[in-house]
Amino acid sequence: MFRQIRRAAAALFIFLTASAAAQAADVTVFAAASLTNALQQVAAAYKHDTGRDVVLSFAASSTLARQIESSSGADMFISADTNWMDYLQTRGLIAPGTRVDLLGNKLVLIAPTSSKATLVIAPHFALAEALGSGKLALADPASVPAGIYAKAALTKLGVWDGVAAKVVPAENVRVALAYVARGEAPFGIVYATDARIEPQVRIVAAFPDSSYPKIVYPAALTKDAGPAARDFLKYLSSAPARAIFLRYGFTPLSG
Repeated sequence: MFRQIRRAAAALFIFLTASAAAQAADVTVFAAASLTNALQQVAAAYKHDTGRDVVLSFAASSTLARQIESSSGADMFISADTNWMDYLQTRGLIAPGTRVDLLGNKLVLIAPTSSKATLVIAPHFALAEALGSGKLALADPASVPAGIYAKAALTKLGVWDGVAAKVVPAENVRVALAYVARGEAPFGIVYATDARIEPQVRIVAAFPDSSYPKIVYPAALTKDAGPAARDFLKYLSSAPARAIFLRYGFTPLSG
């Protein structure tokens, strides 16, 4: 019940913030939380190059997709997986012909920088033993892409059943990152790009690509998108934007 209330409050905050800011903006973008730092820089570069403002609202892809479904307010959606974009597309909420696979990412196991723990990720690796009585920080594996990818990887490697009871689900991947950075969880699983921007965590090991579905960030205009949004969508695949995404560790897939 508390989690449902928290999600509803988060959705309301996103809607009110975006609605108020969009009145003075040319483009309003709902984007996965893991894109926060990189997309802020891309929007700043776009403003510098064109003079046009972009309002960014970040949260879990699941929260954003449901907000678009219920009341929109967004010109563009960038999801951390294809499923939530599919969710909107099948409901006719995405502008036809605008969807593009924008970026790729990787999945990593992290620990606080003060931790000396070492683990080699392989089938049946000793994650449960390394956790001991501690918790494993993940984005909510029931709905948030980063958590869904993490659960898929742990399941494929045969360790999910041993750690499921130790998981502390977070509302998005940046919250899971913060749990580890603050030392509230000895390990977490996040995107490689998240680990790079947080100085209080270190990467223990990267998950094999074969252990989880390919991570793809699709972007698309919503059915209510304003005319300026198409230009920003195109800009996301431009050389300046690609350079920023690369600097943050994303793999550009378009352009």
